[in-house]
Amino acid sequence: MAQESRETRREKRKLPLADQAEHRPAPRRRHPDWIRTSLPTNPTFFDVKRRVQELDLHTVCQSASCPNIGECWTRRALTIMILGDICTRSCRFCDVATGKPLPADPDEPRRVAEMLAELDLEHTVITCVDRDDLRDGGAAHWAETIRRVKQACPDMTLEVLTGDFKGDTGNVDVVLGAEPDVFSHNLETVPRLSRQVRVQASYPRSYKILEHARAQGAVTKTGLMLGLGETLDEVREVLRECRDLGVDIVTLGQYLQPSPKHLPVDRYVPPEEFDALREYALSIGFPHIESGPLVRSSYHADGQAEMVRELRRNKARAALS
Repeated sequence: MAQESRETRREKRKLPLADQAEHRPAPRRRHPDWIRTSLPTNPTFFDVKRRVQELDLHTVCQSASCPNIGECWTRRALTIMILGDICTRSCRFCDVATGKPLPADPDEPRRVAEMLAELDLEHTVITCVDRDDLRDGGAAHWAETIRRVKQACPDMTLEVLTGDFKGDTGNVDVVLGAEPDVFSHNLETVPRLSRQVRVQASYPRSYKILEHARAQGAVTKTGLMLGLGETLDEVREVLRECRDLGVDIVTLGQYLQPSPKHLPVDRYVPPEEFDALREYALSIGFPHIESGPLVRSSYHADGQAEMVRELRRNKARAALS
């Protein structure tokens, strides 16, 4: 951000106090007790961190300032982020850097597979930055990463959390052709707030790729952040629409402002509202939902391997009937 000139600062000091306040960043709200996490101290956390650095990998846990990093890495559960750590989009909720990315690293899929083989997980999530600079949005790199991981970890179920590929379902098919166990794409917020929150994304485009992936027989998943100004009725409406599209898994979590330059928290949603939304989602037919203040797209996903396998078996049976 450009530094203010001396003249600008002098003019602000001439304003009445009430007007001066408009030029100051809004103070960040203090998290309620149910949002707080403790600093990591377990040696496993630092072992995972060291190995990530040695293999020159990126994780959304670090790049997006996830509050659960201590808990998850202590369980050796992490979410690797491929295609670099610079995103071509500028979503106003996300702490991942925006700019001009470097070319995709052709050796990255091998290193991702090596890392995951060492962790010996039952289920994991891989995500990515948006790469609108690439003709295929990174689909071929995705496919190679999935194939490498599947070869190195044949007993592990793999979830991929992708961008929207600008609505190009052909690129979605490239990803699905490598046979991930779950295809995930996040809606992030309700339609009314989508343009403000996701900026370059759109609801029709996101619905299009989720519906396409489901039609191809994939287990599908999406996630929403709460506390950005949405109403509970709007959240329920999105849940109904996602279920009508055939989405299988949904996550609901509290939005937390990564820095003063990001969107502010409108409110902290209490745990009982997350519990009520979980019950509602289950009542309208979702096979699985994670709903709570600290839930993120990959939160506790490492314990969902058997559920994912059952969903895949059910889809295979339905395709044959």
